[in-house]
Amino acid sequence: MPAIEQVDGRMYTSKAAFRAVGRAHGLTEVGNERPAPKQRSTDTKQVKAQRRHALQRAVERVRAGTAR
Repeated sequence: MPAIEQVDGRMYTSKAAFRAVGRAHGLTEVGNERPAPKQRSTDTKQVKAQRRHALQRAVERVRAGTAR
């Protein structure tokens, strides 16, 4: 498939020239790069501590007989 640049509509036989046009227009070529691993909002120390505390309170309430 011929490499046709979407910005100027010209056909390029050289991949380097094709990429140079994109860079000149400030575009980013998407390809085989690895995305950064996603950081879950629940993986922070503060959230984990809050979760642990909430579970401890729930267990205490069940043992005390105040929870249904």
